[in-house]
Amino acid sequence: MKTNIKTKIRHEREETTLLLRSIPSTVVSLFVVSVICMNLLANKTLVQNEIIALDGGILISWLSFMCMDIITKYFGPKASTKIAVLASSINLLTCLIFYIAAAIPSDANDYTALNSVLGGSWFILLGSTVAFLISALINNFLNWFIGKAFSKNPDGKAAFIAQCYISTFIGQFLDNLIFSVIVFMLFAPIYWDGFCWTFLQCSMCALTGAVAELIMEIIFSPIGYSIIKKWKKQKVGEQYLQFINGGKI
Repeated sequence: MKTNIKTKIRHEREETTLLLRSIPSTVVSLFVVSVICMNLLANKTLVQNEIIALDGGILISWLSFMCMDIITKYFGPKASTKIAVLASSINLLTCLIFYIAAAIPSDANDYTALNSVLGGSWFILLGSTVAFLISALINNFLNWFIGKAFSKNPDGKAAFIAQCYISTFIGQFLDNLIFSVIVFMLFAPIYWDGFCWTFLQCSMCALTGAVAELIMEIIFSPIGYSIIKKWKKQKVGEQYLQFINGGKI
């Protein structure tokens, strides 16, 4: 039993190492930066009325999902989920460094405004992390399963469009909804002097945000499709693909 567990752990470690060497650094970098920016921008409410409320995270979250769609399409949902966990871990580390920097006193100037941004709110970090990981898992595997329906031409443009658009809309909706409920319904009334969103506002935020982010995905999806075609032509990550497929591609 212990031997089997050790073997699985060793196998996963080797697979992850190969994956990190295989995915082009530009995509991983954009993915990680977008996750960090989402967390920072979520501190600001852009629009709020009786029906709808939107936070700044919608300005960049589409990039995170596009990166996941590209990785899922080429390397599979497991690979994309691993990179999502990596991005979340780096985000948590970044937030810790920001918190320490904000907590260090300085007489050089008045850094109150900067410290409030860097220090952030723990419940925003909690909400964004939980929402992102759940939505990433759903987005990646939904994207993969939709692709299975295009067995005749899995690498065609129609398959890519269906996979990206459907999984992105559902994933973004769940991401926005989970985050909004956790932050603006559960914790904001306690820590922000009664400020809160209603469930209708959370739902409309999730829906409106998902539509806005889907539009961005539609605009930039041709770039994602061309990236995948280029990767296939250049045989990017061939060693990893052979590893997970038992030596076959």
